[in-house]
Amino acid sequence: MFTKHPGGLRLLTVHAHPDDESSKGAATLARYAAEGVDVLVATCTGGERGSVLNPAMDRPEVRDDLARIRRREMEAAREILGVRQQFLGFIDSGMPGPGEPLPEGCFAAQPVEVAAVPLVALIRKFRPHVVITYDETGGYPHPDHVMTHRVTVAAFEAAADPDRHQEAGEPWQAAKLYYHLALSRSWFQTMYDAMTARGVPSAMGELLADWPDTPPALATTTRIACSEYFALRDAAMLAHATQVEAGVAFMAHPRDIERQVWPTEDYHLARSFVGGPAPGAVETDLFAGLRGAEGRK
Repeated sequence: MFTKHPGGLRLLTVHAHPDDESSKGAATLARYAAEGVDVLVATCTGGERGSVLNPAMDRPEVRDDLARIRRREMEAAREILGVRQQFLGFIDSGMPGPGEPLPEGCFAAQPVEVAAVPLVALIRKFRPHVVITYDETGGYPHPDHVMTHRVTVAAFEAAADPDRHQEAGEPWQAAKLYYHLALSRSWFQTMYDAMTARGVPSAMGELLADWPDTPPALATTTRIACSEYFALRDAAMLAHATQVEAGVAFMAHPRDIERQVWPTEDYHLARSFVGGPAPGAVETDLFAGLRGAEGRK
């Protein structure tokens, strides 16, 4: 599968479900892929217990065949972004209600050390220089998103340890681990202010008014300029037709305004073996400190 390395920069991004790669960091992936970086999306589950969020797709035959359809959507999005993708083979946990147990055998019910093994093997095979995933909140409190964070951090560390999971291949130390800062309150507020200042109706005000009492956002250490890839991001999102409806929610705001006021996708540098930005400074490249050292262990 992985025919491009050794040599060249490699980026691995780990997500919970099909469509997450397109709603969080997709323009970044498209930019780096276009620049020749080998980009791989690891998808922990197949999204089997997801809802059909697009009314036009909410039909019995779609709901009955959702696992296969979401894989087909993932393939279409992957091709649009110009990246590669691999499922890790876990079963979607769904979104249990308050007090409801997790479904037996689902991803979020696995022991972290056990669930990390397929990702350890993938890291050792692909040998990424940079890994991206969610922060400890998961970005929002879906059990699979929180579990994806835990599994990725565990695999990032275990993949470099020659004494752990020896059956999973030769050790590999990824140089950097980043967390997404996608769809933050600050992004919504900036977009809402820009739209209302221009006389453009925005439903983001209601969302901001009901914003949950969450911990303060992690510091933004890295901003990736990628506005010229927003069209590819949007096309990849729309490829997940069971999950995204054109002109609704994230697809509703004018892209020209977004390009003017927030032309980047933003990240928090959580681990680095090659240093990071100075206090108060912001990186503009996920591979800062790595250019020209692609073959390093």
